[in-house]
Amino acid sequence: MEIVYALAVGILAGSGVWLLLRPRTFQVIIGLSLLSYAINLFIFGTGRLFVGAPPIINKTAPVDTILYADPIPQSLVLTAIVIGFAMTALILVVIMAQRGMTGSDHVDGKVEKRS
Repeated sequence: MEIVYALAVGILAGSGVWLLLRPRTFQVIIGLSLLSYAINLFIFGTGRLFVGAPPIINKTAPVDTILYADPIPQSLVLTAIVIGFAMTALILVVIMAQRGMTGSDHVDGKVEKRS
């Protein structure tokens, strides 16, 4: 399970960085989203993943904190999702304005030459 999780985070991060280095703005947005998903999965994984563990603490049984997931990474990831969505919306508005002003969707504003 840990190998699959680590590979998923690695593939998402690698793909995100590769797309961030592309010259087109849409590819940069997708790369930024993939990188934020990878970081969110990494943070979520630091909170100890359990399958089949009870989510509620039983009042009558003795409490063993090893059996429960840490809620702090879950709240951090939830906050990061909201911030990431707002950041993506802002970047889209800025890119649409840049496209309207320059007529190009390249990151550096250069127009590609077609042969």
